[in-house]
Amino acid sequence: MALQISATNPEHPALLLDLPWDIPLEEWPEHHLVPLPRGISRHVVRYARAGAEVVAVKELAERPALREYELLRGLDRLNIPSVDPLAVVTGRTDTAGGPLESVLITRHLGGSMPYRSMFETTMRPATMHRLMDALAVLLVRLHLAGFAWGDCSLSNTLFRRDAGAYAAYLVDAETGEVHPQLSPGQREYDLDLARVNISGELLDLEASGALHPSVDPIEFGMEICKRYEGLWRELTRTSVYPAGKHHYIDRRIRRLNELGFDVAEMQIAHSSNGDTVTFVPKVVDAGHHQRQLLRLTGLDTEENQARRLLNDLESWMATQDDYAPGDPLAARPEVLAHRWVRDVFRPTVRAIPLDLRGSMDPAEIYHELLEHRWYLSERAQHDIDLDTVVRDYVTNILPGMRDTLSPAAGGGADAQAGGTTATGEGA
Repeated sequence: MALQISATNPEHPALLLDLPWDIPLEEWPEHHLVPLPRGISRHVVRYARAGAEVVAVKELAERPALREYELLRGLDRLNIPSVDPLAVVTGRTDTAGGPLESVLITRHLGGSMPYRSMFETTMRPATMHRLMDALAVLLVRLHLAGFAWGDCSLSNTLFRRDAGAYAAYLVDAETGEVHPQLSPGQREYDLDLARVNISGELLDLEASGALHPSVDPIEFGMEICKRYEGLWRELTRTSVYPAGKHHYIDRRIRRLNELGFDVAEMQIAHSSNGDTVTFVPKVVDAGHHQRQLLRLTGLDTEENQARRLLNDLESWMATQDDYAPGDPLAARPEVLAHRWVRDVFRPTVRAIPLDLRGSMDPAEIYHELLEHRWYLSERAQHDIDLDTVVRDYVTNILPGMRDTLSPAAGGGADAQAGGTTATGEGA
């Protein structure tokens, strides 16, 4: 059988041809390799340079190589954090014509580290908790997508710093299975494997002296179960709230944000007697809100501002008579978003006197008003309308902030009053 390179990108085979496919991976010359830290693997794995790319090359039998390649491509299409599959090389032979195992090639995940490299110096327990959090988040996301990992462990994961926290990426999908939806038994099996694997890996670190003396490997193995169960419950339960209690929805969104998740969509359905709404959260990637808000409204904001404004936009859209997700005859989200900017966002911001705005831009003003509405609604235990919120904010909050809200340099209060957005229009 002739050498065959199956790749996701037509350019990759040409880059990969220069690698020594007629030599067993374990014997590759040093000049082809890149000295990056590697985790423990049941297969031979090496990092190599292919053109401008650094790639991970894993040697395994043809059928599992092709299967894992397709599984990783599927995860990539679902935007699940995992290594990027580039190619599978089959039909390898040595210089004497003897068969060699196939290889799976993935792109090196820049800035990532295997867990053993992170423990080369004793890791503080607080940092370990963050690693467990990141791994639990990854497992929840996989299960929400119908992917049963079959071998969740620290060894099969890469970790990367993400805005002060850690993000976990699946690096080994060989044992994975894709289903339309996972049963509770499938999820529990995956979780039990994760608990056993992680406890065993930490016991190995303890035996080598690389584990902090205060860390109990068994307890840390149990921690991923607790973290996973809390996340799964919060992300999958459908909540029913009384009408007029939309601040309960804000409370739920805040809990999801605190757990490390964002909200991509809300489904608010009024019951026949109009006294309940249903709220379903979904998982999104980092930076989603900035891009989504800019696309829908033209408002260019910081990520936390965008998250808060989009949550308010989603809640407002659900109250509109022509809002019907999936209905081709209903108003498009872009149309509703434009209406929200025109009828809600701009009038609310303009209600704040120019001399009290200081250096706050329109998105920050609106964000602060939403925060104040949350506070007032929680205190009153019922929804407070925006007009009341603005009056209370102007009377009781802004005067005390005058010293800290100095006008932006060069523009002053008048320049801030317009609050230019990406559309070029003032708020």
